[in-house]
Amino acid sequence: MNGLALPILDREKLPEGSSGVLPRHRTRKVMIGNVPVGGDAPVAVQSMCDTDTRDVLGTVKQIHEMEAAGCEIVRVAVPDTEAAHALAQIRPQIHIPLVADIHFDWRLALLAAEHGADKLRINPGNIGGQAKIAEVVACAKDRGLPIRVGVNQGSIEKDLLDKYGGNNPDSLVESALRNAEMIADLDFHDIVLSLKSSNPAEAIAAYRSVSQKCDYPLHLGVTEAGPVKTGSLKSAVALGTLLAEGIGDTIRVSLTGPKSEEMEACWGILQALGLRRRGPELVSCPSCGRIEIDLLSLVEEVQSTLRDIQSPLKVAVMGCVVNGPGEARDADWGIFGGKGVYLLTRKGEIVERFTDRDAAKRALTAALIDADAQIVRKSAVIAGIHSDTNIV
Repeated sequence: MNGLALPILDREKLPEGSSGVLPRHRTRKVMIGNVPVGGDAPVAVQSMCDTDTRDVLGTVKQIHEMEAAGCEIVRVAVPDTEAAHALAQIRPQIHIPLVADIHFDWRLALLAAEHGADKLRINPGNIGGQAKIAEVVACAKDRGLPIRVGVNQGSIEKDLLDKYGGNNPDSLVESALRNAEMIADLDFHDIVLSLKSSNPAEAIAAYRSVSQKCDYPLHLGVTEAGPVKTGSLKSAVALGTLLAEGIGDTIRVSLTGPKSEEMEACWGILQALGLRRRGPELVSCPSCGRIEIDLLSLVEEVQSTLRDIQSPLKVAVMGCVVNGPGEARDADWGIFGGKGVYLLTRKGEIVERFTDRDAAKRALTAALIDADAQIVRKSAVIAGIHSDTNIV
């Protein structure tokens, strides 16, 4: 759709002193395994395997890699009975909820539920009629499994395409609500909705609209977003806009590329909006004509160091000793370089001065490792206290 008009965010709705992110829309809370989605739960990060689900070893290996990168919910394709049976071997070997992606054959949904799926992803319109939908819903209800109703540009019903003049946010929203209603009419309400478009502006419009029409948790995503760079940009535009308006309960960035890139993009979006933190954040200046050091190589070196840091530390690297400390005063640690001098700072205050770049870099690395260790130890103590209090 060309020239799609999007409503302008009403700045008067923002709380005084707000960072610019609106309060979350109220949605019902749905449990996916042990991960809550919706309500007051944090926005959850998820992804989908690109392995053959029947390859248990390969699928488990990829899920472990995704877990390490920050994935909190994982989906796998279930195209046949062998894949459905494989879930029974996959589920015990992973640490995050497992979602079964089902199309066309309702019997695969029943098998997936039986063999360990924590959630079913279906499009009721292509499962095979109301009686078969009812059987899937009854199975999910008996096992306490939620259902994601997922619609996209390719699944919109013909009558809706005719009614709305093609594939657009209006037809996408009505398709999603119609399919959700099929399930809700069976007295089943543990539903998550997704309405995915490959056009970021259309995705924004569709999710804005549906968020006003129901209280189901919303799974945000831009489908077929593309390769890593362009796909991450499209997703950041759509997901970032919606999350800033308080819309969305779980997200996936769909990229043609390594799964680690999807996780990095998801967490980057959440961190940029201040919604969640995972790992360190690096800020650096874009450089200008006043730069008197090799800033790019220094940034790359610090970035390499941060790969071993687990804690949500904010680190600044600036190429100006005049404005740098003030511009990054909220950084936990920073390094600022000028002609013949490097400043190491903590919370905007100068800690030490160096004339040697490598010495300054070593001091920053040591400070980050020490700060990271302290935070990790403190987190472990807190986790232990909470664990002890749960023992009856």
